[in-house]
Amino acid sequence: MAVFNQVEFDNHEQVVFCSDEKSGLKAIIAVHSTKLGPAVGGCRLWDYAEDQDAVYDVLRLSKGMTYKNAVARLPFGGGKSVIIGDAKSIKSEELFRAFGRHLERLGGSYYSAEDVNITTGDVMMMHKETDYVLGLEGKSGNPSPFTALGTFLGIKAAYQHKFGHQDLAGVKVAVQGLGAVAYGLCKYLHEAGAKLFVTDINQASIDRVVTDFGAVAVDIDEIYDLDVDVYAPCALGATVNDETIPRIKATIIAGCANNQLAEPRHGDVLREKGVLYAPDYVINAGGIINVHYETKPEGYNEAQATKHVEGIFDTLAEIFKRSDEEKKSTHIIADELAQEIIENGL
Repeated sequence: MAVFNQVEFDNHEQVVFCSDEKSGLKAIIAVHSTKLGPAVGGCRLWDYAEDQDAVYDVLRLSKGMTYKNAVARLPFGGGKSVIIGDAKSIKSEELFRAFGRHLERLGGSYYSAEDVNITTGDVMMMHKETDYVLGLEGKSGNPSPFTALGTFLGIKAAYQHKFGHQDLAGVKVAVQGLGAVAYGLCKYLHEAGAKLFVTDINQASIDRVVTDFGAVAVDIDEIYDLDVDVYAPCALGATVNDETIPRIKATIIAGCANNQLAEPRHGDVLREKGVLYAPDYVINAGGIINVHYETKPEGYNEAQATKHVEGIFDTLAEIFKRSDEEKKSTHIIADELAQEIIENGL
């Protein structure tokens, strides 16, 4: 299985393959950059079909965290980890403690946190073996509400840029994926008067949003064909691709999923099509911003964290403006902004 010659490798500082026979742990930790500080990024538990799929995912996510933390003006580098397995059957205290021991061996070059299929309770089990975890219960806690807030404000920023106002009453939004972050996003959108069209692989998640917010449920594949204003990808990545772009009728793509573009060139295709894309690692940075305030010497302050998350609106407004002025796609502008910060410091 090749690693160094993958485009996604992108000069990662360290990639660690972890296993523990007793607990069944199989995991990969990727540290992309520590230039701005220790690498920080969540741990994802997913039942990857092949090992190379896990490698591909963790490398893309790790680099994304480097850029996310930089654009969010956080003193963190970028890293990510994945545990391979079925979340419904593999979870155990023994497994998470084994993973915690692997984190401990890295000596603080990488801090893990909650991500897909990982709860704050799981992180607390890792914490029994290491201090190199963030998002702890009793401190910053669950990052999902802050990611949801940042994503909601990002949609408003996109709407402001595209249409000159932030009023989302009657605006039709297609939300793909209804996890914890997306549920919070749907709540914000519902309260703002938006009309929701939703889908997920979990029927219970769909039923909850339909009941709580009057959303319209659609089939998983149908979500791309809807006549809506905003497409909000909130599941796994690469849903913006050669197959889906011709089907998407929305003029704004803004959601909380990571790695939404299957390839960077798809950002250019969107711009040519007149679709305003909110770069994923900018709009979904609310959770990691909140986690950062756990590391403050004076202790966690929710008001300060919330104010920082609210700055996502202004960051996206700057990116959209530069995109127009420089005639470049928004994902390129975001990357250039991140690279400027990494090179010059915070």
